[in-house]
Amino acid sequence: MANAPTFEELLSSARHSAVHLEMRDGYMESDESYIAWKAGVRNAPEDNDPEIRPWLTWVRDATDRGVAIRRARVFSVPESDYIKFEHHVSGANVKAGEQIRWLPRRRATDIAFPGNDFWVFDNDLVLVLHFTGDGESPEDWMELTRDTRIRDLCTSAFEAVWERATPHEEYKITC
Repeated sequence: MANAPTFEELLSSARHSAVHLEMRDGYMESDESYIAWKAGVRNAPEDNDPEIRPWLTWVRDATDRGVAIRRARVFSVPESDYIKFEHHVSGANVKAGEQIRWLPRRRATDIAFPGNDFWVFDNDLVLVLHFTGDGESPEDWMELTRDTRIRDLCTSAFEAVWERATPHEEYKITC
């Protein structure tokens, strides 16, 4: 995305909503926080500190402006180690103001999904996220579009998942 806004700029320009759908069982397993978590490190400063995790500050700033930030995850059960890690660190996201829900993939069979994870800002701008097969983010991993067909598919999929999914506070990892 040459000359495209950063994610922080996209979120800071949102006026009323930012929704995100994640559909992979693993992401960026090269992430140092994930590697530490797999090694048994829990509640490390980088899990909960906005100074270390800028995302938490971005969420707080947006929600303080009245932007509803909702994230839904569709995943396989039993959960992968990465999904367990995401569940572990999501408490800080929720505390910062993000709403998160969890939907096991078996309960999503009849939902039409786009081929990629995405964000939709203000029901207008779609940020499509492209990952490699092993969940890493290639150089050209973000694609912005205002294509109404893509927006409508993404919005429909997100809302269908959101309606069925379990709020973060109630979802318990199965193993």
